[in-house]
Amino acid sequence: PHTNKTTNIYLHQTWRINCPQCSLTTNLSWRLRVQDGKALQDLETLLNSKGGRQAFRDFLRSEFSEENLEFWLACEDYRVASLNLQKTKSSSIYSQFINPDAPQEVNLDAETREALLSVTDFPCADTFNDAQQRIYNLMAKDSFPRFLRSPQCMEAIKAF
Repeated sequence: PHTNKTTNIYLHQTWRINCPQCSLTTNLSWRLRVQDGKALQDLETLLNSKGGRQAFRDFLRSEFSEENLEFWLACEDYRVASLNLQKTKSSSIYSQFINPDAPQEVNLDAETREALLSVTDFPCADTFNDAQQRIYNLMAKDSFPRFLRSPQCMEAIKAF
């Protein structure tokens, strides 16, 4: 009944971890969602899980693409920061991830990058929303499916 390629990836992943009977898969909600074939839609649950986030970070580090997660987390931190701290955090995000030749420059399209650079001096609460969503989508469509097939994912599941 499942013809969606993404779903097939997750069903394959589910099979590899011996679900649904395997007790190892019942301890984390993000793993249960993998069982249901909804993992692509539920990267956020993984990111909200300390163990899941760390396993995903380790995987991204092994692929030399940790900057995407670090940027996403910095944007989350920025969104909940007080107005007094937003200017400082904004400056840090620009220097670390947005500016040309930033040490952890994220892969943003020219239009998004230019829009961000045009408001460098006047950040507001939603300054990074569009860029953060683009990086989230990139992780969800690219890194996350590979993570689900990785040894890091398998090790994270065994650890729980």
